[in-house]
Amino acid sequence: MTDYYAVLGVARDATPEEIKRAYRRLAVQLHPDKNPGDAAAEARFKEVTQAYEVLSDPQKRQMVDLGADPMGGGAGPTAQGFGFGGLGDIMDAFFGGGAGAARGPAPRTRPGQDALIRVDVDLADTAFGTTRDITIDSAVLCDACHGEGTSPGTKVVTCSTCQGRGEIQSVNRTFLGQVVTSRPCHTCGATGIVIPSPCPQCGGDGRVRQRRTLPVKIPAGVEDGMRIRLAGEGEVGPGGGPAGDLYVEVHEREHPVFTREGDDLHCEITVPMTAAALGTSVPLPTLDGEEQVDVRPGTQSGAVVTLRARGVPHLRADGRGHLHVHVVVQTPTRLDDEQTALLEQLASLRREELPRVVGSDGHAGGLFGRLRRPR
Repeated sequence: MTDYYAVLGVARDATPEEIKRAYRRLAVQLHPDKNPGDAAAEARFKEVTQAYEVLSDPQKRQMVDLGADPMGGGAGPTAQGFGFGGLGDIMDAFFGGGAGAARGPAPRTRPGQDALIRVDVDLADTAFGTTRDITIDSAVLCDACHGEGTSPGTKVVTCSTCQGRGEIQSVNRTFLGQVVTSRPCHTCGATGIVIPSPCPQCGGDGRVRQRRTLPVKIPAGVEDGMRIRLAGEGEVGPGGGPAGDLYVEVHEREHPVFTREGDDLHCEITVPMTAAALGTSVPLPTLDGEEQVDVRPGTQSGAVVTLRARGVPHLRADGRGHLHVHVVVQTPTRLDDEQTALLEQLASLRREELPRVVGSDGHAGGLFGRLRRPR
């Protein structure tokens, strides 16, 4: 029997959320779109998908934990030597089958699983929104049998092994008395029906795998890591069951100029020391086109100039974030004799020949004088 826990790499006591996270991680790694032509990756992807389908279904997971294979492997022996298909069968063993009688066969048609795909977009796309075409490989309804799983002109029939009950019961005499045990019918897979002439296109599953392209509308203001839900675009369920949802996870590419914090944008501009002292205007390409950043006279390195409403639009409200421009003042490192003389003359005019330390009280003086000054 397949060890579905080992396939997903999770412990047997893993929570449903841990199982889901493990499946999503493996599905992204093994998806055929990321491994074109890799037959091993495709086979592994199908194995992982089947393991998630089993472990995400409480009834199937319970069968696995009790030693049965819900995908048709039959029941395995328990510590007592009986094959149990679920909690109801344990009740059958002690109460004569009354609990299992009301359970009935498992449905052949079941809802499909959700699917997850990642899409990489630029900052401008997440800021103002866009529409992208994505290609996915998922289970879709078989167009030959429309989910019935049967060949044209045929239909399903009642399972002759279990007589439509979906389980096989046996009676044993033990020291407890008469014990009735049940296990899923291996002939019909616990559904109570069989397909004598399966559909040649889907093999009786009611669904086939198909690569298709879907348009996805990315709203303005979406952030990195957010997911967009496309209802009913996920995996079609076994037996042509209703499809799950498709989640498109947005990943924002790194921008060469701007960094994003929420709906605000940040960037740096470098201005020469003389321009920072005298003031200047610097052209800056923004998401809305070129803007002029006014650097006021006397601007210090580390100052921030804010361009209001030049950030990213709010996702669920009106308005936009801001663009914060961080000013870096560049000090010259190489001066010729004339430039050195001019700076020395300026320092003399400003009486800045020697560095001074200004205390918190605004008093200027030598370094040691400040250290000696009592508080």
